[in-house]
Amino acid sequence: MALRWTDDLNTGIDVIDKQHKRIVDYINDLEDANEKRDREAIGNVLNELVDYTMSHFAFEESLQEEAGYKFCKPHKRVHELFTRRVNEYVERFRLGDDVTAETHQLLRSWLINHIKRDDADYVAAVKANMVGIISGKEKKKDEGWFRRFLK
Repeated sequence: MALRWTDDLNTGIDVIDKQHKRIVDYINDLEDANEKRDREAIGNVLNELVDYTMSHFAFEESLQEEAGYKFCKPHKRVHELFTRRVNEYVERFRLGDDVTAETHQLLRSWLINHIKRDDADYVAAVKANMVGIISGKEKKKDEGWFRRFLK
């Protein structure tokens, strides 16, 4: 069954929500490829999903650092542990194991729980930082990535 985006998954940070929605699309693409028993498509989706998720994690972590989010390091550790687990599935897939259903279930449940719990925790700090940057209220000597991006 396809994973559907629901309003309770929105963080209220548009760029993050768009990235999360793209990850949902990849999870659904994985399910489609598995239903078709298209091993090449499964491999392609897994590679794209891993690459996209890694860039999403890096972006999310940079927003947290820029905002001074106090649990940035533990959040990053959650990302690292998840990445290690997914890479184990990918390696098993490359060795010929049929792990698509397991991988799909892991991705599906982890993403929803992560958005609703872990990501929801940093939203206030990041939003406050974004408002400060946009309004010009916050002046820092060291300009971060997000500030440079907005210029």
